Amino acid sequence: MASEKTIDKTAKPLIDKAKRDDVELVWDRFEKQGDKCNFGELGICCKNCNMGPCRLTHPSLPIYLRVGPHAAKANKGVCGAGYDTLVARNLARAIAAGAAAHSDHSRDIAHTLLLTAENKASGYEIKDEGKLKALAAEFGIETTGKDKNVIAKELALAVLDEFGMVKGKLQFVERAPEVRQKLWKDLGIIPRGVDREIVEMMHRTHIGVDNDYANLILHGLRTSLSDGWGGSMIATELSDVLFGTPKPVTSRVNLGVLNEKEVNIVVHGHEPILSEMLAEAVNDPEHVELAKMEGATGINLCGMCCTANELLMRRGIPVAGNFLNQELAIVTGAVEAMVVDVQCIMPSLGEVAKGYHTLLISTSPKAKFPHAEHIEFDEENGFDIAKGIVERAILNFKNRNPMRVLIPSDPVDMMAGFSAEAIIAALGGSLTPLIDAIKEGKIRGIAALVGCNNPKVVQDKNHVEMTKALIKNDILVVETGCSAIACAKAGLLLPDAADMAGEGLKSLCRSLGIPPVLHMGSCVDISRILVVVASIANELGVDISDLPVAAAAPEWMSEKAVSIGTYAVASGIFTLLGLPPAIMGSSNVVELLTAGAEDIVGGKFAVETDPIKAAELIIEVIDDKRKGLGL
Repeated sequence: MASEKTIDKTAKPLIDKAKRDDVELVWDRFEKQGDKCNFGELGICCKNCNMGPCRLTHPSLPIYLRVGPHAAKANKGVCGAGYDTLVARNLARAIAAGAAAHSDHSRDIAHTLLLTAENKASGYEIKDEGKLKALAAEFGIETTGKDKNVIAKELALAVLDEFGMVKGKLQFVERAPEVRQKLWKDLGIIPRGVDREIVEMMHRTHIGVDNDYANLILHGLRTSLSDGWGGSMIATELSDVLFGTPKPVTSRVNLGVLNEKEVNIVVHGHEPILSEMLAEAVNDPEHVELAKMEGATGINLCGMCCTANELLMRRGIPVAGNFLNQELAIVTGAVEAMVVDVQCIMPSLGEVAKGYHTLLISTSPKAKFPHAEHIEFDEENGFDIAKGIVERAILNFKNRNPMRVLIPSDPVDMMAGFSAEAIIAALGGSLTPLIDAIKEGKIRGIAALVGCNNPKVVQDKNHVEMTKALIKNDILVVETGCSAIACAKAGLLLPDAADMAGEGLKSLCRSLGIPPVLHMGSCVDISRILVVVASIANELGVDISDLPVAAAAPEWMSEKAVSIGTYAVASGIFTLLGLPPAIMGSSNVVELLTAGAEDIVGGKFAVETDPIKAAELIIEVIDDKRKGLGL
């Protein structure tokens, strides 16, 4: 039944509709997979060379995989790599892949800034000149008397240098407390360059290079830091320069934001370069008039996943859903076009779209999909390409079959737009009121909930239940990505949700007119959370690891989440995972990440699948940190 798959009230009837329409969904494919590969779950298989693939035996394997003619009998790979090496290598490659995804995203933003500065990008402009100048100052660029495009070009070139890197460390590392920087330096894990650490990790995990599990994981920390304090932070900051720094904004969320009378365009993916141009194009008077000529009352642009968050934060554009909602948007039968770029886009979408009139349009040369129409996007012709895509969607409106349309009712109101700058502004211009609230005990601490959906668990349940338990105990929750969308759908991103909070947090929210759960943006915008906690630590003269803060990824699934969790730990933050990573095949790796890491970097991982018990663990950690600060 749909009720076993999701707590999203708008998703349930569409899951049932998909079955009636004979459309296969992610949950169907998950069930068809049956039992997962036991070797893969433990992290004890390897295909890094052609002497394999190799798999190792393990006491926790089912009996039929340990005894009999088809059992795994080896405790080392052909090359001699044992449990620790295999598990560490596999984890390290996942970190590298996740860091690469965020970092490639940021490279595209930096390139767009450069083209904009050179007047070569169609439709783009610098919208936050103040942030442009502030970033330029961080990079040692003189701004006095210079045109903003001159400054932007110098900044873009300086940022692009951060990828190859010759100067020894990433610029944004200097935002971390000095004691944290010294720790990283002493450990030899200050990231030297975004691409540098990713490439080195791929080299280290080639056969016959780094076979020491601790050394591999230490470089994994370094690689993840090149994401959190590098690629992701670059993407966030330069997106603010180009598209505006978010401020509090209201909107609506869930699949009910689709409109039966309008042309519905869903933009899905991650990079705001495309979605910002689509947002401009749908408001073009010619397109609005064309939509009316085709029988629609207007054009409705809404977002899915992190592209949704980017548009929401800056424009208040409605959000259709998070990761596990993407197929269901098409199943409504009301989407004229789903326009995608990169990351977290299911290859199944083209097959689902074949059952309806929806156009699936891919736009990135890096990401093409079966059964999709490819309209390649480039920044130099961005606005014109976006207009062409919108026109294709409008002309598809007549192909909609009203008999196959099911749009859920009752979209939920929400408040978002809480950038670091917006939080400081809401507090009256400094973090002092927040720090005072923590000192006084009105707020026990801060928890960051981030990450994905995963069909291994009921959609959104872990995010929502954990968040409710935390705010009830006076813990301010900050969120990004699919986690933020999950809680928005549950009504937690409204000032009235303060009624669910403890008395201290409730009074703070009431006085500021904010929700107890703050939406800080997309997945790259977890870097905003790093900026806030680093600023609090600097204000108090302590390290990040001393603060009453914690992080959680309750329903994580992607390699990006592996990198995110690792850079949180490397930054000194206790990080809870709602699903176990593929490391259980090595007790030494488990010990290092869940205990030893705290002695090394001040942060560690924990795994707890029950969201209430997970919240209790976070509360316990936050209370211990308060005691350490004498609070």
